[in-house]
Amino acid sequence: MVTALMLMLFASGCSKSGNKHRNCSAVNVVAPSSETAALKAFLDSNHIDATADPRGFFYKIIDEGAGDHPDVCSGIIVSYSLKLNDGSEVDKGTQVPWDLSNLIIGWQEGIPLIAKGGSIMLYLPPSLGYGPTQAGRVPANSILEFNITLNSTY
Repeated sequence: MVTALMLMLFASGCSKSGNKHRNCSAVNVVAPSSETAALKAFLDSNHIDATADPRGFFYKIIDEGAGDHPDVCSGIIVSYSLKLNDGSEVDKGTQVPWDLSNLIIGWQEGIPLIAKGGSIMLYLPPSLGYGPTQAGRVPANSILEFNITLNSTY
């Protein structure tokens, strides 16, 4: 779970206000067009059908889930796997709890697309992942492919 620890970012603007939600605002970071184009080329060359998000990532909802969708300040419990664009799996976790606000931008923007019990494939450009810094087994400037199941929120 090396990458699991690295999903967490330093400092967030959220503060706890009750058991279910923190008081903070939505994230609306947009990836540079060059990264989005490179990600699109990767998806096309691998015949991956995914929906483009205007913020520069791509996704495929496998199961929408049911009920309320988390927001950026929700606590989440997820099961996930992470692959690099060469197909190698570099991390995975089961029933992992996190505050969504402490995770990479791509998760903050992508996970709210599903509800509890839902599953999503997120295809992230570097700026919505770990950017220009190596993170454990993830090389700098990597395109990331996450398979995420949102087990629950808190």
